[in-house]
Amino acid sequence: MSSHTAPQPSEPTANAMRRALRRARDGVALDLEEASVLLRARGDDLSALTESAGRVRDAGLEEAGRPGVLTYSRKVFVPLTRLCRDRCHYCTFATTPGRLRREGHELFLSPDQVLAIARQGARLGCKEALFTLGDRPEERWPEAREWLDAHGYDDTLAYVRAMAIRVLEETGLLPHLNPGVLSWADFQRLRPVAPSMGMMLETTATRLWSEPGNPHHGSPDKEPAVRLRTLEGAGRTNVPFTTGILLGIGEDHRERAESLFALRRVQRSYQGIQEVIVQNFRAKPSTPMRDVPDADLEELAATIAVARHLLGPRARIQAPPNLVDGQYALMIRAGIDDWGGVSPLTADHVNPERPWPAIDQLARRTAESGFTLRERLTIYPEFLRRGETWLDPRLAPHVWALAEPETGLAREDAEVVGRPWQEPDEEFGARASGRTDLHHSIDTTGRTSDRREDFDQVYGDWEAVAERAAPGLVPERVDADLRQALSQAADDPTRLTDHQALALLHADGPALDALGRIADQLRAEVVGEEVTYVVTRNINFTNVCYTGCRFCAFAQRRTDADAYSLSLEQVADRVEQAWEVGATEVCMQGGIHPDLPGTAYFDLARAVKERVPGIHLHAFSPMEVANGVARTGMSVREWLTAAKEAGVDSLPGTAAEILDDEVRWVLTKGKLPADQWVEVVTTAHEVGLRTSSTMMYGHVDQPRHWLGHLRLLARIQQRTGGFTEFVTLPFIHTNAPVYLAGIARPGPTLRDNRAVTAMARLLLHPHIPHIQTSWVKLGTEGAAQMLRSGANDLGGTLMEETISRMAGSSYGSHRSLRELESIAESAGRPGRQRTTLYGPVPAERQRVARGADGRLPRLLPVVEGT
Repeated sequence: MSSHTAPQPSEPTANAMRRALRRARDGVALDLEEASVLLRARGDDLSALTESAGRVRDAGLEEAGRPGVLTYSRKVFVPLTRLCRDRCHYCTFATTPGRLRREGHELFLSPDQVLAIARQGARLGCKEALFTLGDRPEERWPEAREWLDAHGYDDTLAYVRAMAIRVLEETGLLPHLNPGVLSWADFQRLRPVAPSMGMMLETTATRLWSEPGNPHHGSPDKEPAVRLRTLEGAGRTNVPFTTGILLGIGEDHRERAESLFALRRVQRSYQGIQEVIVQNFRAKPSTPMRDVPDADLEELAATIAVARHLLGPRARIQAPPNLVDGQYALMIRAGIDDWGGVSPLTADHVNPERPWPAIDQLARRTAESGFTLRERLTIYPEFLRRGETWLDPRLAPHVWALAEPETGLAREDAEVVGRPWQEPDEEFGARASGRTDLHHSIDTTGRTSDRREDFDQVYGDWEAVAERAAPGLVPERVDADLRQALSQAADDPTRLTDHQALALLHADGPALDALGRIADQLRAEVVGEEVTYVVTRNINFTNVCYTGCRFCAFAQRRTDADAYSLSLEQVADRVEQAWEVGATEVCMQGGIHPDLPGTAYFDLARAVKERVPGIHLHAFSPMEVANGVARTGMSVREWLTAAKEAGVDSLPGTAAEILDDEVRWVLTKGKLPADQWVEVVTTAHEVGLRTSSTMMYGHVDQPRHWLGHLRLLARIQQRTGGFTEFVTLPFIHTNAPVYLAGIARPGPTLRDNRAVTAMARLLLHPHIPHIQTSWVKLGTEGAAQMLRSGANDLGGTLMEETISRMAGSSYGSHRSLRELESIAESAGRPGRQRTTLYGPVPAERQRVARGADGRLPRLLPVVEGT
């Protein structure tokens, strides 16, 4: 038997088929065995299966407001390059540099060629430009690398991005990008230039990739786990994504069903799949699989029907019309609701031997089955209605120019013309807007509402989130010898095993008291008795943010009542006011505003330093750095170097939350992955920018996640030495979406806070000597207790604070020097003012701070914007 041929399973029994069909008919959830059985339905069994699948599809169309409507997208193919680093055994699209040149082609389409295709498509009424290309060809072919270098592009994705912008600006077509496997950072780069993207899952059968002779062997991007991570990443970054399965390449029926279940899991968890293609294999000459039989069309229909039952009425399911040999009615009965992209101009470059049906013919054949054919855009109406969360504001004018406001489908009479794609017309920060006094009115008039109006849309399918988060809700119990662990901690904490450390993180009662004493004694040995603090002002320059973090109550949409953005002038005013009352530092962070250019951070830094050259600018979290990198196209190192030149002196190590992706994707959704956070902070250290380090805990996490997080920070510090301190950040639950939805627990307990503080002292020793506790989150007494459990720093005076207060913290936004020193005294220790980098404060700054102590800069006049 050929390695490309699926193993032949035994036929299901008649009883098994009847039972599975009955459950499908009755709308009962199918399990893997039942789905595998139904994939083999033929004849009358197939008719029964497609009948029930069709009913599910019809219910979904009714709910979507377009009953009896099947859709398609009028598009052109743009084969940007046929080079690929993969070696799929059935592919005729990918080729070699030598063959391309022998045929008289360049390695990549030139910009003129790309635009010529797009312009012809626009004249024919097309609205989508499908960019088709191989995965990262420069990693296999030196010739591809040379071409990109010669034309000024860092990699293939940079060229894709540039061509997508030109198509938008010069033709009006909407790019749909199929560049293959993408990382979180890749999605960030491409999301602003394409309303949708795609990549076929094809199969989850790992053996087809791992075993020699199988169709995906030798293709690094076809590993199923890698492709599933891309699908997850699309949902996490709010990219409407097209995917699907390819049947008949050697998978068996159970593996095919497993692929469909994997797609369902991804969609339930991340909500980013806008359509699923069910595509049948077609053998191509001159390929290793040329003699493998084509997938049977009844088999295709059965797979569509099973996909419909598994994925449900809201799924958009597509079958390519040029691959069904005229069996349109069968595929419609099976439950499709979309024909995919159809081109009046370009061939299907993946299946060039299969011409597209004429659109009039497709409409006629669709009508014969009782349905109306309507044109859609590359972004489906359901995602278009979700707004800016799923459609970058820079693309909105292009998309809405082609969309019917009522349905979100394509306007058949729309004029397809180029429109500018650019950063906002005005420099970000030139004008203030919104509730710019929120930093103090949050303590007086409070929030307008405890949640955003689009709460359910932004924070997704909470049942799925709950399912993923459930293990974090009940702390796991550890049966360990606490006495031995405490003895090791007292003797040499650097030799604590993970098992011992985990036991101590669970400590309570007398064991917890002993742990606190050990940590406090180590603190005294390392940094002495002084409790330090910095005179600083927090400046949150905007609270408009579209990352969709599930713990954040600070983020607002531009239209929300509590939204605001400060002008550069207002930011500079706040810095000057802080300097006048003795501040040595300003800490500046903001939301990921959709109108924020990647260079706006440099403008903010320059505005600060031009107004007050002597202030230490502690600014921009790793998430903001990643956003700046994505928007500018610079590397992380280049961006951080430019930020340093603009005036940034150090970075806050926030956006870390828990550096474990098991928790991270439940908690933060679209925020940067753990490895990206690590890349930003380590690169910052390498270019001479110190950072703090943080951990937010007490939500859907467990002590084992705290341990992993602290161990990772210690390893980074050993390598770079760039962390100034570790800051404990207890989760404030009151207004947090993840708590309001019933997923997270209500913040850490006092026991948790004491254990985390003490273990931070022990596990980070001797690498990070300063452990900071948060008075704004714990209050005066809570902070004092942490000072008795290993902490030695109280953070800053803040002067204003919005993030914790929006989340529901009740401990205010400012502490005077005297109040901070009182907290230290309540722990039996003296207080001392420090700089950001824990150095001595110049006498002049100390005199100003003492003279102005208690006088809040926010009470000084501020010229508000309109």
